[in-house]
Amino acid sequence: MRALVFDGKLALRDIDKPIPEAGEALIRVTLAGICGTDREILKGYSAFRGVMGHEFVGRVVESAEPAWIGERVVGEINVSCGECSWCLRGLGRHCPHRTVMGIVNRPGCFADYVALPLRNLHRVPAAIPDEAAVFTEPLAAAAEILAQMRLEPGTSVVVLGDGRLGLLAAQVLKNAGAQVILVGKHGWKLDLARAWGVRVLTENNRELQAASVAVVVEATGSPRGLAEALRLVEPRGTVVMKSTFHDPARFDATKLVVDEITLLGSRCGDFSAALDLLQRGQVRVQPLLSKVFPLEESLEAFEYQERTACLKVCLANPLG
Repeated sequence: MRALVFDGKLALRDIDKPIPEAGEALIRVTLAGICGTDREILKGYSAFRGVMGHEFVGRVVESAEPAWIGERVVGEINVSCGECSWCLRGLGRHCPHRTVMGIVNRPGCFADYVALPLRNLHRVPAAIPDEAAVFTEPLAAAAEILAQMRLEPGTSVVVLGDGRLGLLAAQVLKNAGAQVILVGKHGWKLDLARAWGVRVLTENNRELQAASVAVVVEATGSPRGLAEALRLVEPRGTVVMKSTFHDPARFDATKLVVDEITLLGSRCGDFSAALDLLQRGQVRVQPLLSKVFPLEESLEAFEYQERTACLKVCLANPLG
């Protein structure tokens, strides 16, 4: 099969098709999304080598359970052991033995086929098109904030970053009743949020006062974002870290102690919750899809994303 492989250099190659292990399914990938983590991997994040990609929608073509064959699915990216104390507590995404599709010791989905355990798969409702379903993983990550903290209606929230995750988080938190301000630097991206009823500000706008916001979501994708989040958050407020990046973040930890700030790391989320948001139309994702490249043009897709201020770029592999 064809696969986009990173081994210090990114290349589209012909490799062996995955052979599903017991309890796994083989999925023909239909559409796969490039995200910020993929771009950070190229800089050295997680020291990953292999087939890249972790956001996808596809159809099951092989499974020991016949009911799955032909089903359109998305897949959770963390593959846990299912036996350790973390897994038994329902925290498999923190399993010390886990692999992570396209990120840690497991082939990803920038390929014709990918294999995943059946327990990781979620059927996609017919009402959700592929172009929306491919956002399930990042939308689940955005919605995870609500699973990690109590957010009272009317809470002041600033989302830093007008990229894909920032735009998704702003919608999710607004739907939860928060008073959301999205801070970014791209006028056309901010216009999208404004059309959804989200208040927006440009990042060079000094309207936001220091220590004035209850919750700040850091989704800039840059190590510099944490310092700005700490500037804005009020005493006893919460900073939610959503960015992953290769370079270390440097900040003055004194504010955490003196102002009793909660620093909340937030990563993956519940796919069922994300699919429910998509099915009910509570979050708009398709306006975030900037361009689709065929899998054979995957190198061009990465180059396009690097040289433009686009949002989501996807790789298409239509089912034959």
